[in-house]
Amino acid sequence: MADPSSYRPRPGDIPDSPGVYRFRDEHRRVIYVGKAKSLRQRLANYFQDLANLHPRTRTMVTTAATVEWTVVSTEVEALQLEYTWIKEFDPRFNVKYRDDKSYPYLAVTMNEDFPRVQVMRGHKRKGVRYFGPYGHAWAIRDTVDLLLRVFPVRTCSAGVFKNAARTGRPCLLGYIGKCSAPCVGRVTPEEHRDLAEEFCDFMAGRTGTYLRRLEKRMTEAAEEMEYERAARLRDDIEALRKAMEKSAVVLTDATDADLIAVAEDELEAAVQIFHVRGGRVRGQRGWVTDKVEDVTTAALVEHALQQLYGEETGDSVPKEVLVPALPDPIEPVQDWLTDRRGSNVSLRIPQRGDKKALMETVQRNAQQALALHKTKRASDLTTRSRALEEIADALDLDSAPLRIECYDISHLQGEDVVASMVVFEDGLQRKSEYRRFQIKGFEGQDDVRSMHEVINRRFRRYLAEKERTGEWDGDAPLEDDGRPKRFAYPPQLVVVDGGRPQVAAAKKALDGLGIDDIAVCGLAKRLEEVWLPDEEDPVVLPRTSEGLYLLQRVRDEAHRFAITYQRTKRAKRLRASPLDDVPGLGETRKQALIKHFGSVKKLRSATIDQIQEIPGIGRKTAETIAVALARTAPAAPAVNTATGEIIEEEEPGATPDSPGEPVTAGPPDERRGQET
Repeated sequence: MADPSSYRPRPGDIPDSPGVYRFRDEHRRVIYVGKAKSLRQRLANYFQDLANLHPRTRTMVTTAATVEWTVVSTEVEALQLEYTWIKEFDPRFNVKYRDDKSYPYLAVTMNEDFPRVQVMRGHKRKGVRYFGPYGHAWAIRDTVDLLLRVFPVRTCSAGVFKNAARTGRPCLLGYIGKCSAPCVGRVTPEEHRDLAEEFCDFMAGRTGTYLRRLEKRMTEAAEEMEYERAARLRDDIEALRKAMEKSAVVLTDATDADLIAVAEDELEAAVQIFHVRGGRVRGQRGWVTDKVEDVTTAALVEHALQQLYGEETGDSVPKEVLVPALPDPIEPVQDWLTDRRGSNVSLRIPQRGDKKALMETVQRNAQQALALHKTKRASDLTTRSRALEEIADALDLDSAPLRIECYDISHLQGEDVVASMVVFEDGLQRKSEYRRFQIKGFEGQDDVRSMHEVINRRFRRYLAEKERTGEWDGDAPLEDDGRPKRFAYPPQLVVVDGGRPQVAAAKKALDGLGIDDIAVCGLAKRLEEVWLPDEEDPVVLPRTSEGLYLLQRVRDEAHRFAITYQRTKRAKRLRASPLDDVPGLGETRKQALIKHFGSVKKLRSATIDQIQEIPGIGRKTAETIAVALARTAPAAPAVNTATGEIIEEEEPGATPDSPGEPVTAGPPDERRGQET
C-alpha cells in the first residue's frame, strides 16, 4: 500500500486549467482517469487526510504510485479525452457499465450497391443505418416480415445474391413478392436504393406521410376501377399499421428522445435507456456497474452518456435526452452532444406530463434490473469466492489465486502442434489476455517438452517486460503509454492440463528462470486429480468442491481454445495447393485455372499452350506454373495394399471446394487471442 504523500506533486506544479488526469500503479498501469475544470483544485481533493476520503477513493489513491495530467483548452475537450482514455486503458477504478448481452439492431447496409436489411449485433459500421436496439432478434424479424410486403428490399446474403444473379433465378422471396429481385434485374440499382430509403424513412418514424400517400393512391385506383391494385394497396396499408402497432405510442407529439434512468445503492448502479422515435418506443437497453469510485447520480448519468453516444454521430444522437440528474457543469456535456449530432441537443430533467410519466416507467425498469442483478450476483460472487478459497487451502497457498493461467497442448498425431494460454481473474474469464503459441523448438509429438517450451517462453517474456519497465532498476526508462503489455502480469497460480510429467516440466521451466513465487499444479483428466510439483501423491478434491469445478472450467477452456487453434491451422494446411507457391499468381487466377481444368492433377498434365488459353495467363506465367507443378509432382501413385488398386487421390486443396474440416470465424474472444 502506497502513501499518497510519496507521489503528491507540488501544488504550484499543477496547472489551474481544464484537463484530464491519470493515476498509475507501481506497474505503470492506468487505474483511474478523471477530468476537471481546474486540475489544481481537483487533484488537491485526493491528497488530503485518508480518513476524510471515501473508502473506495482511499483504496484508489493508496493503490496508485504516480499521477500525471494533460492540459486541454475547454471542458468539452476534457470530456472527449476522458472518454477516449477510459476506453483505451480500461482503468479498474473507473465506472464501467457491464451489459450481459449484445443487443440486436435492425440494420440497412446503405454502403452497398444493393442495400440489404438484416439483423446486426456488435460494433456499428460506417455507412449502415441502424434502428433499435431491440430486446430480441425475433421482434426485428416480425417487423421486417410485415414491412417487406410494402418495401421489398433485399434481405439475402452476398452468396445467395451472387448465385441468383448467376443462374438468373431469384430466391423464394422474389417469387412471393417480398423482394424486388434486383439480383435478376427486375428493378434498377437506383429503384432498389429508393425502396431502401423509403424503408429507412418509415423506420425512422416518418410514417404518417407515407400512409396518407398510400391511402390517396388506393382511393384513386378504386375510382379508376382498378380494384386489384386498390386491394393490394389496402393490404399494404394494413401491414404497415400492424408493424406500427408493435411499438406502443407513448408520446403523442412524435418526439425523438432517449430517456435514461438510474437505480443505485452503496455498491452498484443500474442504468436503463428507452429509445423513443416518432413518439414510439423503438428500443430498450440496460447496463449495470460496480461503484468502484465515489460517484454521484449526476456523474453516473455523465458516464452513461459517454458510453451511449461516444461512438455515435448524426441522427443516432436524438434531439432530446431526458435524465434523472444533470451533470455538473451541464454545458460541456450538452456542447459535446450537440457536436456529435451536428445540431442542438436538449439535455434536461422532465418535470411534468407524458415525458415525466414515461421517465417513471424507465425508473421502475432500472430498479427491477438492479434487484435482478443483485439476486444473481449474490450467489455467483459467493460461489467464486468459496472456489478460490478452496483452491488456496488445497494447494497450501498464502492467499486466494486471483489470477490463474492455464496451459494446454494440442496436435493431431504430432502435426500442427500448438498451445493455448487462458486467463481467469477473480474466477472469471479474462478473454482479452488469452494467448496462443506455435511450438517452434522441435518437431513431432512430445507434450512434456512442448509444455516446458511454452512456460519458458511465456515467463521469459514476463521477466523481459519486468526489466524493461524498470521494476528492478529505479533509474530505468519507463514507458508512458500505459497499455497492458503482452505477458506483463504474473499469475498467482499456473495450471497445466496433465499429470506429473507436465507439472514437472512447468516447474523446471520456472526454476530455470529463477521464478519461485508462482504456484504450479496440474489437473489430470482421468480421475480429475490435482498434481503438485515434487509430490508423490495427488491432491484429491471432493467431486462437489467448487474449487475443483473452477479448475475444471479453467482446464476445459484452455483445451477448447487450443483445439480451436489447432483445427484452424490444420484446415489451412489441408487447403494448401501447389499453386500457392507460384509467385504473382493471385486467388482469382488460381480459381480460374482450377475451374478450367477441374483439378491440379489435370492442370499438371496440361501443356504450356493449354495453360495460356486461360484469360490473364501469359506465356511466362504459364511456364512458371508448369515448373512449380512439375516440382511438386508425386513420385508414384498410392496403392491399396489389400486390393492392389491404384488410389486416385487428389492433392489437398486441389479445388476451392475440396473437402476438409470446416473452420468458421471464431467469437470475439477467440479472435483477440494473440499468436506468439
